[in-house]
Amino acid sequence: MVKLRSFLITMTAMVFATQTQAADKLISMGKTKSMICASCHGSAGISQSPIWPNLAGQKSGYLEKQLIAFRDGSRKEPTMSAMAKPLSDSDIKALAAYYASLK
Repeated sequence: MVKLRSFLITMTAMVFATQTQAADKLISMGKTKSMICASCHGSAGISQSPIWPNLAGQKSGYLEKQLIAFRDGSRKEPTMSAMAKPLSDSDIKALAAYYASLK
């Protein structure tokens, strides 16, 4: 019984470590992709202009939904539509994870 318990604890720790590493990698990829976003939304996701929204701390699901809408044309804004058009689904997930990770 003790061996089974130890095994389950070890396996659970390994799963969490793997998930954490995957999340960290996604955030890192998003940070790299965000360089072009920084010109309007700020290097830390906080815009210096009142006409552009802050992205830091937004929920990742919300950010993904908005980027997909810009990309597919269901949400229209000329600059953002052009920026989102070349993004892959994985690019969008990475950007959303990065901005969601910021305070």
